[in-house]
Amino acid sequence: MNEPAYSVTAAWLVTPSETGTTIIRNPTVYWGKNGQIVQIESRDSSVYADLHQPSVVVAGNQVSTVNLGNSILAPGLVNAHTHAAMSLFRGAADDLSLMDWLQKRIWPMEGQLVDGAFVETGTRLAAAEMLLGGTTCCADMYFYPVDAARAFIAMGMRAQLAMPVIEFPTRYAADADRYISLALESRDALKSEPLLSFGFGPHAPYTIHDDTFKRIAALAAELAIPIHTHLQETAQEVDDALKKDGLRPTARMEQLGVLGPDFVGAHGVHLNAADIARLAKNAANIVHCPSSNLKLASGIAPISALHNAGVNVAIGTDGAASNNRLDMFEEMRLAALLAKVQSSDAAAFPAERAFHAATINGAKALGLGDVTGSIEIGKQADLIAISVDDVNLQPMFDPISHIVYTASRADVSHVWVNGQPRVTHRVLADDARRYLEDSRAAISEFAAKVAALR
Repeated sequence: MNEPAYSVTAAWLVTPSETGTTIIRNPTVYWGKNGQIVQIESRDSSVYADLHQPSVVVAGNQVSTVNLGNSILAPGLVNAHTHAAMSLFRGAADDLSLMDWLQKRIWPMEGQLVDGAFVETGTRLAAAEMLLGGTTCCADMYFYPVDAARAFIAMGMRAQLAMPVIEFPTRYAADADRYISLALESRDALKSEPLLSFGFGPHAPYTIHDDTFKRIAALAAELAIPIHTHLQETAQEVDDALKKDGLRPTARMEQLGVLGPDFVGAHGVHLNAADIARLAKNAANIVHCPSSNLKLASGIAPISALHNAGVNVAIGTDGAASNNRLDMFEEMRLAALLAKVQSSDAAAFPAERAFHAATINGAKALGLGDVTGSIEIGKQADLIAISVDDVNLQPMFDPISHIVYTASRADVSHVWVNGQPRVTHRVLADDARRYLEDSRAAISEFAAKVAALR
């Protein structure tokens, strides 16, 4: 039996579920040594949704307890699309449209600089930023996934490695066959790591051939892992696809057998009604990246229409090279606000929906819905505490509204991943902090190299 070993109490608990949101006053959450939540209690009769919990007898002197006082307990945020190592390109390619950003700045710099050491160093930096901001899980699509994994493991952060595939050569691999073989080797080497999961990361429809997509789809089905790709991020991408194939990219993905419950499309800015219907029919997932879409002038994704059609909408930051922050609180707020402007409806994509998109929907998109994304008995204790003591957070009438519209990542005081403390009183755990400090010289060295190439 997984006996309770740790617990945390707070003023509020807010967690999504498949059917709504549970809000509990004066909660205590217990988990075992394996990080699995075993009990949720309320010391107050004021519960705003049904709470079903088994009866567990807890011996108080056997449980290590943290009392957070006037704080909100929430599930750790799930950043469902990012490129962690690109933190080392933060600010190096600003104020450009997507294709100029890629072709004139990012791809040339990657060709000169990106290797395993670059990826591990950049991923250390990104993981620290995400953990301090309340993100406990991310989907990372980048080269050298084994080196990225080393960083995520050392930082104690949950990650899904969307292992890259692209048709043209890079320092990492020469062709699509080699990318795929490296992806399989990486998964085999790392599959026993408890904080890691895996997916295929074909870059985009415009950089992947039909035969490669078919092969990836077959392998993904065999291994039961997601396919994560950039999808219809710009109008130009759609126009070029129509000229080349006579098909919109989403239609092509469906024709190739790529769409399905394990399909994760990042951005999805330029989706029309037919695209949305295809995504819904195939139970596919879309990751909304509002800041990156705005900064690259790509547009505003139709997330209200996607949600209304039944498409699972998650939220991601994209990489720090195009954002320039890995701040899921900012993305939640922007997602809600942009949807209102786009639809001319102030009720569109309300705070609760944005909160779900940043938590349980992200976990579902990555196939991790039974592990993380909500505070539930049987799931892992991926938790964050948001302090609501500061004057800028007073008064509070609705904790969900506060999380989305009022709080910021600076208000995150504590973070647990798999039941292990990763941030305490706004400070990284000692092992993570030492690991990050060890990379300071490498960060400075890579920054100088990036500056020389700008």
